[in-house]
Amino acid sequence: MGRVEGKVALVTGAARGQGRSHARRLAEEGADIIAIDVCGDVETVEYAGATLEDLKETVAQVEALDRRILSRQVDTRDFAGVTQAVQDGVAEFGGIDVVVANAGILTMARCWEITDEQWDTILDVNLKGVWHAAKAAIPTLIDQGRGGSIIMTSSIAGLGPLAGMAHYGAAKHGVTGLARTMANELAEYSIRVNSVHPTSVHTPMIDNPTLYQAFRPDLENPTLEDAKAGFATLNKLPIPWVEAIDVSNAVLYLASDDARYVTGVQLPVDAGWTQR
Repeated sequence: MGRVEGKVALVTGAARGQGRSHARRLAEEGADIIAIDVCGDVETVEYAGATLEDLKETVAQVEALDRRILSRQVDTRDFAGVTQAVQDGVAEFGGIDVVVANAGILTMARCWEITDEQWDTILDVNLKGVWHAAKAAIPTLIDQGRGGSIIMTSSIAGLGPLAGMAHYGAAKHGVTGLARTMANELAEYSIRVNSVHPTSVHTPMIDNPTLYQAFRPDLENPTLEDAKAGFATLNKLPIPWVEAIDVSNAVLYLASDDARYVTGVQLPVDAGWTQR
């Protein structure tokens, strides 16, 4: 029997990267999935967004594991859209047990050079979008009377400072605080709320020219290989980044009954960044 057998999990940002990995890992352990993603480019973000084809691939991978999946193209900034996706999933699968509020974006600029549009977009996607995912599911989680698990993707930037991303750090610190507060408010309903805090994860968020340039400003057109040593400086363990599956295994733990009494924690998947 899988560790989340019979559970239903909402995963935001599910079309690729960490979100696809989380959906697949939970499905491997028996969960049915409600998968949402904006499936498009996001304003101010320099790297390309996921596509509908990416989301279809997530659907195919989950179905190949003989699990059910409902997918919707939804921007997490659209609370009505997120709520409808949750309601559709509850109607289809009979309930909801797990929320993985994963969708997020990254832009970089020095704090005094961040534009209002960059600030608003990062805060709206990375903080408000996380709140929307949880908020849309909480009434059903309470009404079901069987508890649940909400897992919010924060970052090492939600535990301490990273230069060049004040707006991102503010949003991720906000996620940390949101998770702790919701853990307090929802404990009486046996709904657990925790946050995960990855270091750099090898997904399109870091595997793009903007991040290469951040670590190798001395080069005109740096590559991922050029930037690898720079990424490694963030970690104590001798690696440049973790893989999405490393975060997914942490998400699985928090979603499962193995963590049935774990709530309000900040779980680093950080290759030792917190020990620097």
